[in-house]
Amino acid sequence: MKISSRIILGGMATLMLSLSFMSCSDSKSYSELLNDEKKNINAFLANQKVINYVPADSVFEYGENAPYYRMDDEGNVYMQVLDPGNGERPETDEVIYFRYTRYDLSNYAESDTLPAGSGNANDMELSATWFRLNNYSITASSQYGPGIQLPMTYLKYNAKVNIVVKSQYGLTSEISYVNPFLYNIRYFKPAV
Repeated sequence: MKISSRIILGGMATLMLSLSFMSCSDSKSYSELLNDEKKNINAFLANQKVINYVPADSVFEYGENAPYYRMDDEGNVYMQVLDPGNGERPETDEVIYFRYTRYDLSNYAESDTLPAGSGNANDMELSATWFRLNNYSITASSQYGPGIQLPMTYLKYNAKVNIVVKSQYGLTSEISYVNPFLYNIRYFKPAV
């Protein structure tokens, strides 16, 4: 009886070890995930006009056919200005409300189509989200990452943009998934 229980336990241990190796071989390393993220962003941008710098005067071309501007040297954020806004440009720590639709670009290279979007842009029952410009000391601002806020350092209230955001510049709760997103965002000044 002791021998048969050892054989059964030994067989179960071997089976568990084999299954654990099989599941490990299916997962990707962080480096591989970053390469996939870059590939998916490049696949999306290949169908767009891209300018690899921010205009010195911060005057962007805008409209549906405007180019995507690379907003930083590492290519973490690309911005297409649909509408530069009007009125004043917000100052640091001002509250900015926004409505958005976002599209996961994690499989864009294979499908060449955008998936269904999610967000609060089309559902007025969902409240607008907000942040304090460049104030990352409060969770309400830091949770969205710097990519969502970046357009408002250049544009005015009521601006509308499309931005491509790498995972490390997006939602802090989703950084580990290493998924890039395309956001369509409209920014608003709070009602007085």
